Amino acid sequence: MGGLFSRAPPVKLLDAPWRKHFNWGNKEDDLQYVNSYKPQTKEQQLRILLQGPVGAGKSSFINSVKSVLQNRACRQVSCPKHLPFILHKKDSGPQYKAFKIQKGDSNCYYPFVLNDMAGLNASSRKIRQLHVKDVKRALKGHIKEGYRFNPERKLSKDDPHYNSSPSDSDKVHILVFVVDASTIPNMKQEDMEVIEDIRDEADEMEVPQIVLFTKVDEACPKISRDIRNVYKSVSLKEKITKFSADTGINIVYIYPVKNIHSESDLKDGADVLILHALRRIIERGHDFLNKS
Repeated sequence: MGGLFSRAPPVKLLDAPWRKHFNWGNKEDDLQYVNSYKPQTKEQQLRILLQGPVGAGKSSFINSVKSVLQNRACRQVSCPKHLPFILHKKDSGPQYKAFKIQKGDSNCYYPFVLNDMAGLNASSRKIRQLHVKDVKRALKGHIKEGYRFNPERKLSKDDPHYNSSPSDSDKVHILVFVVDASTIPNMKQEDMEVIEDIRDEADEMEVPQIVLFTKVDEACPKISRDIRNVYKSVSLKEKITKFSADTGINIVYIYPVKNIHSESDLKDGADVLILHALRRIIERGHDFLNKS
């Protein structure tokens, strides 16, 4: 019977994980890989560009990476409020920032850089096109740190933040799309179009791409109760499968994660998912770095 007495369909779990090659016991192997990673060329830096809608969890992912590498809940990046990227005052937009992570208490840093690019939340096709052009410049290494994005205009070649002669370290070696798994069913068509447009630019430059599905605990109550259900959740698998079909991104390059906000997240398995995704990001970026 419907009406007030109708019940939501039960949340289903698979009998076995749908991703066969993921192992919850690989945390130490993944951590060792990341800690020992070095580009083949001395002083080279692997550059990772995070891109995605406003509020998807880009800043939180950077904080999560630092947390798992330092084994404590850290906050290196301030997570922005969920405000639309519609600005009218010149140079008032969010900055293009690069984040390095310190190795323990030493003065050394991991040889990879995480670039957090302004999220997009705008309905104008013109604004989206300008945003995609800025992403293209970032991929090619033409944007210097500190540049303030302005949706009314793209970065010009006479701007002081335009890098006319980017080095290999300035260029992006892997593009990471960050999407909120809990909002996938209601994801705006405009945001999907931006992802497709950016993919076209990255494909043209042969820049590899990976997708992070964040907030998986909010997307499925079974995952919220036990993070180890992440690869058994039927609803999450359906979301990932549909996103793969809609964007053309192979499902093997889509990784569910739960960002770390407290010490308890480091104990429930969220750190395992973050490290697994980070290792795959570094591996694919490293392959492209050596190819270019």
